[in-house]
Amino acid sequence: MSHSVSYTKDGDIGIITVNNPPVNALSQHVRAGLSESFIAANSDPTVATILICDGRTFIAGADITEFGRPMETPNFLETLLTMENMSKPVIAAIHGTALGGGLETALCCHYRVAVPSARVGLPEVHLGLLPGAGGTQRLPRLIGAQAAVDAIANGVQINAKAAHAAGVIDELVEEGKLLEGAKAFARKIVANGAPLKKVRDMNEKVTGVDPAIFEKARATAMQTRRGFKAPLSCIACVEAACTLPFEEGMARERELFQELHDGMQSAAQRHIFFSERAASKVDDMPKDVKLLDVKTVGVIGAGTMGGGIAMNFANVGIPVFLLETKQEFLDKGLAVVRGNYERTAKKGRLTTEQVEQRMGLITPTLDYADLGSVDMIIEAVFENMPIKKEVFAKLDEIAKPGCILATNTSTLDVDEIAAVTKRPEFVIGTHFFSPANVMQLLEIVRGAKTSFEVLATTLAVAKTIKKIGVVVGVCDGFVGNRMIHQYLAQGQYLLEEGCLPDAVDAPVYDLGFAMGPLTMSDLAGLDVGWRIRQGKGLPASLPAGQRYCEIGDRICEQGRFGQKTGGGFYNYDPSTRSKQTAPEIEKLIVDYSKEKGIKRRKIDSEEVLERLMYALINEGAWILEEGIAQRASDIDVIYVYGYGVPAYLGGPMFYADQIGLDKVYKRVCEFAEQDPASWKPAPLLKKLAEQGATFN
Repeated sequence: MSHSVSYTKDGDIGIITVNNPPVNALSQHVRAGLSESFIAANSDPTVATILICDGRTFIAGADITEFGRPMETPNFLETLLTMENMSKPVIAAIHGTALGGGLETALCCHYRVAVPSARVGLPEVHLGLLPGAGGTQRLPRLIGAQAAVDAIANGVQINAKAAHAAGVIDELVEEGKLLEGAKAFARKIVANGAPLKKVRDMNEKVTGVDPAIFEKARATAMQTRRGFKAPLSCIACVEAACTLPFEEGMARERELFQELHDGMQSAAQRHIFFSERAASKVDDMPKDVKLLDVKTVGVIGAGTMGGGIAMNFANVGIPVFLLETKQEFLDKGLAVVRGNYERTAKKGRLTTEQVEQRMGLITPTLDYADLGSVDMIIEAVFENMPIKKEVFAKLDEIAKPGCILATNTSTLDVDEIAAVTKRPEFVIGTHFFSPANVMQLLEIVRGAKTSFEVLATTLAVAKTIKKIGVVVGVCDGFVGNRMIHQYLAQGQYLLEEGCLPDAVDAPVYDLGFAMGPLTMSDLAGLDVGWRIRQGKGLPASLPAGQRYCEIGDRICEQGRFGQKTGGGFYNYDPSTRSKQTAPEIEKLIVDYSKEKGIKRRKIDSEEVLERLMYALINEGAWILEEGIAQRASDIDVIYVYGYGVPAYLGGPMFYADQIGLDKVYKRVCEFAEQDPASWKPAPLLKKLAEQGATFN
């Protein structure tokens, strides 16, 4: 057998064991070993064969490092047919996770047993794919069309008990005794003369299915996963299982799988999958860095951000002290946190007991001294440098030695904040995204003196609280907000040159963004950026010749701060917050252009899209040039998880690679000729374009 698959016998039972750490992926050598093992098992005088895996999990899926390359023999489908056509019962013994190709393997066994902690699923949709080895044809035959659509089009994992109830698992066996339980089950079915159950031959649950199931599923997918092709293809395959003979359904599955596999959406989603994992790696980090203990946390500020940050820790069982300056602020903040939890409970995602348990982990306080014993303190006060410095000076006095001092700043200089302490090596930036209890991204801002221990521990904390941590350097806005500043600026320049708000927002929304730049500004609150600009003394403090558009400022001067006030660039219905055009703002924009002597022109959607996207890409190239981001893929992760860029675009830098950096650079140079005040082509972009290279 291959080095990763072994075949042994225990009396009258054959045992095929996969050992391909860490997750027993279906690499070529595993497929080869399975084929050889099942051929050998079929000719042996045994009564049944068990397929089991070493390590922490059953086969957790395909080896996605092989995606995009021609599949080496043996073909996975051929391997599965060898199993399915065995002349004696084959029992899959499942622990950990049987996902994707792993579940498809189990579905080709005649029976399946599992420990209660196991999970099964077909999550390929998250990589822009569909199950390509019969999963869309076999699973509906076990659990029915509706359940199969829900599972496959959404890529959800099903726990063993639910899978047993649905008929995917034939028997649950005692935790820690999987092999013994599987052997007992095998001998039982042989003694009872049980048939060789082939899932492919089970047709009862895929006949007479109401077609409305599929129409409703398509409508839901188009609403909740707008622009994604894979969910619709998954639904089409399940529909084929209910309308076509098995072999024709398999052909349809294969056809749609190949379309997705060869398409750009899946390439982009696979890029994000690998990029997310690479983001946690810091190039110069020693391998033997010792992590600090973080068993208790303090959060300063009980506002929207502070409350959300506190929830992240309470959600994973870490006690939190939540500090405010006044009792009324504490009460208000805790009421918001409780409201968030209770809304989740109403949706059935938490029990009443869990709500109380999490609230019990958050201790309100007005006294800095209560933070003296915690392991990490996260400051989440107003985005104002003097205030943050004052807070950190206090923390330096009261925090215990070895306590990590983190600032939740979105733009400010972490090194300047660290300088007011006697322990700058323990200071780090943790830029959470709003709402902090929902958004997955965490920009981890590494200061000039931040120690490796603090950096590594903060990365570990991010993982603990289920965030995707990306390490970035210190500059104004770090990575995400520095880039978005250029993007938003172009949005306003387009307004003064000839566009109205809808014409600015529509092209990127149509590309797949959750919303356009002006809608995003309204959602975030126009007053936030306005106050930052006021604090910097803009526009008076700008260097001579630098471009500045005052349209956003003038909208704020009218008390229009976006959705929260019912009006910003758009008007919003007070009850539904649905967006409507604002004739008064359109007039303000046209009048502003006239006042500034700007002749308005018709700007087509292609130029709008290029200016917005290329502003992001060019600034991203500058960030890479300066070493603020380690790799282009880190930028892509930040934009997919923090700024509403759909995974099927792969992020701005991956998007640029697909267009061609020579084309991007040429257009950026043209924009720079027309508007040198706001465009400066990045040297790295020029270099890569001339080399015919890519960012990723």
